[in-house]
Amino acid sequence: MKVSANIEALADLDLIRKGERLPVMEVFYTIQGEGRNAGAPAIFIRLAGCDVGCHWCDVKESWTATDHKVYSIQELKDEISQYPCKNIVITGGEPLMYKLDVLCSSLKEDDYLLWMETSGAYELSGEWDWICLSPKKTKLPVQSVIDQAHELKCIVFNQSDYDFAEEHAEKVGTNCELFLQVEWSVKEKRLPSLIQYVKDHPKWKISTQTHKYLDIP
Repeated sequence: MKVSANIEALADLDLIRKGERLPVMEVFYTIQGEGRNAGAPAIFIRLAGCDVGCHWCDVKESWTATDHKVYSIQELKDEISQYPCKNIVITGGEPLMYKLDVLCSSLKEDDYLLWMETSGAYELSGEWDWICLSPKKTKLPVQSVIDQAHELKCIVFNQSDYDFAEEHAEKVGTNCELFLQVEWSVKEKRLPSLIQYVKDHPKWKISTQTHKYLDIP
């Protein structure tokens, strides 16, 4: 699937390339539902723009950057200041399409903990307390993200995804936590085999989309 994030058509492109302004689909306060940090309150900053093109993506509206507002870093800080929380998840879209050094350094000044969810398809930038690498077959992760990932979260949509997950488990560091997560639309079909797979391969843990079960927006 060929996907264009349409970033080149954005206004203030020079500032966006420097990471001083960023297209943002949404900012919201919720409970992290997946992976190692599930259950923790977190402010989500969902950056707009993605060319990875996962066919089962549940936020396809984030793909085209020009559909969304471009924020300055100060505008983002003003937006999140209303929430009583110091955990921030930077997600997308694909956040590493942008240089995130300015964003991270500015948020770190206010003592935020920074967690990122990424496919790893672009070079790592920014300073992170937790990096969740969720690799996709359509655009494979680069080494700089693989080397720094704290968490590998692989989505199971079909049987071949186990092989894909194992390939990436061999690439990440020995302290990287390993999670398998069934794709929501096939959970009834795939969950029994995923449970059995984790029992047979105990280096893995199951990540569950608890926010969907609990109806947390």
